[in-house]
Amino acid sequence: MTDGTNTAGLRARAQARMDDLLREVDAELAAGYPDARAETQPVHTVYVSADSVSTATVAEWGSRALDLAESVRPTLVELSSEHAVETMLDRLRTAPIEDLRIDLEDGYGWRDDAVEDRHARAAGAVLAQWSTTGSGPRLTAGVRCKGLGPHERTRGLRSMEAVLDGAGGVPDGFVFTVPKLRAVAQVDAVIALCEEIERAHGLAPETVRFELQIESPQAVVGASGAATVAQAIHRSGPRLSGLHYGTYDYSAACGIVSAYQSLEHPVADHAKAVMLASAAQTGVWVCDGSTQIVPTGDVAQVDAAVRRHHRLVRRSLERGFYQGWDMHPGHLVTRWLAVQTFFADAMPAATVRLQRYLESAVDDGTGDATDGGVLDEPATARALAGVLVRGWGVNAFDPAHVAAIGPLCTPERVVPLVGG
Repeated sequence: MTDGTNTAGLRARAQARMDDLLREVDAELAAGYPDARAETQPVHTVYVSADSVSTATVAEWGSRALDLAESVRPTLVELSSEHAVETMLDRLRTAPIEDLRIDLEDGYGWRDDAVEDRHARAAGAVLAQWSTTGSGPRLTAGVRCKGLGPHERTRGLRSMEAVLDGAGGVPDGFVFTVPKLRAVAQVDAVIALCEEIERAHGLAPETVRFELQIESPQAVVGASGAATVAQAIHRSGPRLSGLHYGTYDYSAACGIVSAYQSLEHPVADHAKAVMLASAAQTGVWVCDGSTQIVPTGDVAQVDAAVRRHHRLVRRSLERGFYQGWDMHPGHLVTRWLAVQTFFADAMPAATVRLQRYLESAVDDGTGDATDGGVLDEPATARALAGVLVRGWGVNAFDPAHVAAIGPLCTPERVVPLVGG
């Protein structure tokens, strides 16, 4: 035991030293992990080849999805309920696609330069009309051109220029996806491209946004052993909006036999776990990849494909991936059904716990709540609030349904919790 003489002023001295030591770290953490992001994350990104996209694509995909949904309705009801199917059908009628990339990369292939030039300009014209008429995807649209490798980047740059020429500039909300990232330094080239686009079109700095496609093992673990994707996020700055997992390129690069390449293979789970941890609290969204199985063929094949895609979407949601690729109109059916039922199923329990958390905060200001032996902290409350906000966003339920369970769980109280 000490007499306290030497501890006089300890707190003040320690505070001064700690502040001095941590001032730079505090600033770096605040800049690198801003956490909150105002935009709504799309539930999917639809990829459509540049040779088949048109201004009517969204409506056409919605119509084809509705036709498929009616043809497999008994299976959909078995997977959910009549009410859930009706909710899904309403979304297909009103806003079937939230985010779309016109593809000039793997889903398009290699064509003669004159042919790709023509398709790229036409793609730009489509993007421009969607932007001005509101007839496109509900949230965002853009392109995926060829990548950064020495054999691809000249063609990719030429296509990007043709897209923007066809659009008459940079459409509002435009974003482009960069495939096959392999090294952190490649991000510098992407930023240079963004700067040149902004300069050519008279845009403010950091206006043009991009996504990085993670489909190479080197994008996950580099030669130094560091997580390349984590370094790439912070090197990209605010221009980077998302990370997209490339299922089949990544699996093939890891040597996985084609029959076993899947979103649920262990190599896919590892890569996506690294992506999710790297992007956590940065404001960068993570998007799961695609399945190559589409609902076509005979009755049994269609049924199997519908069940498979529904299961894969649900699996991704359970693991914290709230966005994924859709490659066929039929995927919209099971995407929306799985997303809406996932949040509808999660809502009652989340609302009860959040109600008790909010009651505790009102009662004593501690912000801790015990629900049947569950002690919820602010971080948990934020996750519970996220269930409600995402569910509202996809029409899985409305505020009245939530209020009937938890009167304090109104959008006015819940949305600020998610925003931090």
